[in-house]
Amino acid sequence: MATRLIYFAWVRERIGKPEEDVDLPVGVETVADLLRWLKSRGEEYEHALQYPEVIRVAINQEHVRHEEKIGGAREIALFPPMTGG
Repeated sequence: MATRLIYFAWVRERIGKPEEDVDLPVGVETVADLLRWLKSRGEEYEHALQYPEVIRVAINQEHVRHEEKIGGAREIALFPPMTGG
């Protein structure tokens, strides 16, 4: 089953697309696993996810920690850190 990945702000700009549907490989079980796998997909992903610890993630529109299991997520969104005041 494909999972929709949605990218926001400079993550989207660096990857070069707003979203994509992917079949997650075996072994990608947590958000941290997902970020590691995405970094291995090419130079644009590596650039966007150079500092994975700052990337915020939402599974099915609910913010989660990087240790969170992905399970059968339909949608995973990746955001840069929030800024502003």
